[in-house]
Amino acid sequence: MAPQTGLDAGIIKDNARRDLLNLLEGVRGKKNLVLEKALAGPINVFVKFSTLQDYGVDKVFWLENGNVDSSQRNVVFLVRGEKATHAQAIGALVRSKVKRLQRNGQANHEFSIFWVPRRTLVCNKILEDEGILGDVNIAEFPLYFVPLEKDLLSLELEDSFAELYLCKDPTPTFLAARALMSLQQRHGLFPRIIGKGDNARRLADLLIRMRSEVTAGADSSASNALTLALTPSPTIENLIIIDREVDLATVLLTQLTYEGLIDEVIGIQNSQAEIDSSIVGAAPTPQQPGSSSKSPVPVQQTQQGRKRKIQLDSSDKLYDQLRDSNFAIVGGLLNKVARRLVADYESRHGSKSVSELREFVNKLPAFQAEQQSLKIHTGIAEEIMKHTRSDLFNRILEVQQNLAAGADPSPQHDTIGELIARDCPLPTVLRLLCLESCISGGLKPKDLDNSKREILHAYGFQHLLTLDALEKMQLLQSRASANALLIGPGAASSGKTNYIQLRKTLRLIVDEVNEQDPDDIAYVYSGYAPLSVRLVQCILQKQYLINITRGGGGGANAVSNGAQGWRGFDDAVKHAAGKTFDEVQRGEEKAVRARMILNGQNERKTTVVFFLGGITFTEIAALRFIAAKEEGRPARRTRGDQISRLMCVSSSVRAATNHRLHDVHHQW
Repeated sequence: MAPQTGLDAGIIKDNARRDLLNLLEGVRGKKNLVLEKALAGPINVFVKFSTLQDYGVDKVFWLENGNVDSSQRNVVFLVRGEKATHAQAIGALVRSKVKRLQRNGQANHEFSIFWVPRRTLVCNKILEDEGILGDVNIAEFPLYFVPLEKDLLSLELEDSFAELYLCKDPTPTFLAARALMSLQQRHGLFPRIIGKGDNARRLADLLIRMRSEVTAGADSSASNALTLALTPSPTIENLIIIDREVDLATVLLTQLTYEGLIDEVIGIQNSQAEIDSSIVGAAPTPQQPGSSSKSPVPVQQTQQGRKRKIQLDSSDKLYDQLRDSNFAIVGGLLNKVARRLVADYESRHGSKSVSELREFVNKLPAFQAEQQSLKIHTGIAEEIMKHTRSDLFNRILEVQQNLAAGADPSPQHDTIGELIARDCPLPTVLRLLCLESCISGGLKPKDLDNSKREILHAYGFQHLLTLDALEKMQLLQSRASANALLIGPGAASSGKTNYIQLRKTLRLIVDEVNEQDPDDIAYVYSGYAPLSVRLVQCILQKQYLINITRGGGGGANAVSNGAQGWRGFDDAVKHAAGKTFDEVQRGEEKAVRARMILNGQNERKTTVVFFLGGITFTEIAALRFIAAKEEGRPARRTRGDQISRLMCVSSSVRAATNHRLHDVHHQW
């Protein structure tokens, strides 16, 4: 066994690409691909359409459109196996296609279904009822984590927030456990599993159970290798699981980092944003027509001719510098880059020798690429600035900051009523009302009734279902309700987080924030520190948190890493919703020693932070800030730790990733 080098997103990407191409290669000849729309983005992360063409894919069709032509003998379906509606759509499509082919005397077509990430009994039953189970070839494509960045993995489950907290469907928790278990089987057990929240507790229990099942199901021939694999990892320090339900207020606030505001104003999905070409310019014409790198959705690109897809990841060096900065300083950073490029370009006049001119010519492609990137991000920043300078944005931001700081919420209702009267988008209004409900322990019954009435009159009575869904998830509640009244140390059992108490004990509000050179994670919200990331700091940065919350007294002996779990902040975390847990995983002593000999002593270890229910870009920026501080590097750079997020309707983290909580109303 070769020594493990730690979590590597590139390996996960390569494995996913290899698995998909092997499946396509197993279907001989040309083939038409019928794809679920939600899978197009994740697949484009690790394989391009030109590569699929090399493996025989002729045309791509949407499953949701219910059409596929008979130009090719082979038809391949690539869809998620967790949704029964997809199996029903495939059954109806195959049945109708088979009948049509038989009438035309063409019965030699072959149908294949690749279920992502697994084959389910429900789908088998549906295909059996449709009478096509024996007429199709079925295989699994085990795509769990989609690597969006070197330090960012996502499950890309768009509906998981609604499934977890509205429908009470445990499927996302199970898929998260399967994904994390795959990491354990490759890198070894998480030495410590620490977390907060009821669903996080269920996820930890599932991981422990899956470990037992794998160990019990191993045959004797593989027992030695398996025992060695299921020992504590030498490259991973611990796994921190944060249930999204623990901190719903953070997702409702407007993100103020550059990447966060791009998501708020334009939208980011699978590390890409579709932006009007009038803002970022027309896409460059490819030099070689045959070297296309477009995604498996060429039809969508032709339909939106004025839109241009911009890749937003660390491959763009300028974006990598800007993404986690507060938007207030982005203009200055762009100005510095522009002046540097001008100075570098003008330096050609000072070149005297042929070698100096040759050196300048060799740098020209890099200059041109950086200039193009500068043009794109200047256009994006100007578009965002139009939004942030508007009176509407500032009124909304003022209400949010007042609520987060603990000001009296009653005066804010006049502003919310004005927003409704001005026909402000419904999601914006719902975010403000839900934010007040989460932070203040519910709305006054009179204020809640007035707000509901105004919303229904202004936006339509169909949103009765929207308001009902928000109440079921305890996002919008009256203070008179039992759940809203249970606030304080008993919040863990009531499903409510006491922001009033945690605001003091964990210092969620920082009055003075240096956005140019930040020294606290509160810079991502211009003064508000995300509770979810503060909980991570309770584990990883104990001494720092003790210093800012207690003035440095009484905590000098605290360990500033995850070795002590929640110790030192046990009383504080009781005010956050859900169960608190700290599980230590150990292996057989001989196997542990063998792994240490094989891998050596790794000084640098990775901490895996998993958000169950979604994550925002601002929280990712805050986690990167913590990682940089832990390594003693400038906070502008990202860390190699894997930040795993379950993308969902709320914060997909549209890792993401980035659906927000108010998008739940689209489910109805």
